[in-house]
Amino acid sequence: MSTPQKSHFFAHLSRMKLINRWPLMRNVRTENVQEHSLQVAMVAHSLALIRNKYFNGTVNPYKIATQAMFHDVSEVLTGDLPTPVKYYNPAIQAEYKKIEKIAEQKLIDMAPIDFKEDYAALIQHEGQDESEAFIIKAADVICAYLKTLEELSAGNQEFGLAKKRLDKILKDYHSEEVDYFMRAYMPSFSLSLDEITQEEPEL
Repeated sequence: MSTPQKSHFFAHLSRMKLINRWPLMRNVRTENVQEHSLQVAMVAHSLALIRNKYFNGTVNPYKIATQAMFHDVSEVLTGDLPTPVKYYNPAIQAEYKKIEKIAEQKLIDMAPIDFKEDYAALIQHEGQDESEAFIIKAADVICAYLKTLEELSAGNQEFGLAKKRLDKILKDYHSEEVDYFMRAYMPSFSLSLDEITQEEPEL
């Protein structure tokens, strides 16, 4: 066994929990990038399963889940730039993409030498086809939508327009797996703990 390679890579990743999302909006409960990434991974995994089992898909749910866990890691260096700022105009969007690429490369450079290629593939989305990229993006939007439901249910109307915008995005995907998830699983997120722990009524 070789001498262990020292690296600050994992210590940096652990700080994802310190990066808060939705920074320009009043939040009833603050959401951080680390918890968001886990939720995106779980939703992306389910979308992949739905596609494979119900709609003749052939994607790899485990690969997609792992890619989804790393989809926002650059934000540990850049922070979470609010969507209205990030997409304010094409020039700002293009410049932010450049910043993201620099942050991604800086993280890759921190990775242990023997694992550098493995993490580069995850962070820079190497070998990711269109189906995988779409599922991860859709999962990201679904999780943002879930956040709006959570805030609205707590009486925070700050997220009303965001919910409408995200709802339109999800419908405009015209995706079978997304539509299935929204019909089958989304209603439960608006229920109380007592309601979701009740046994299903007998027919």
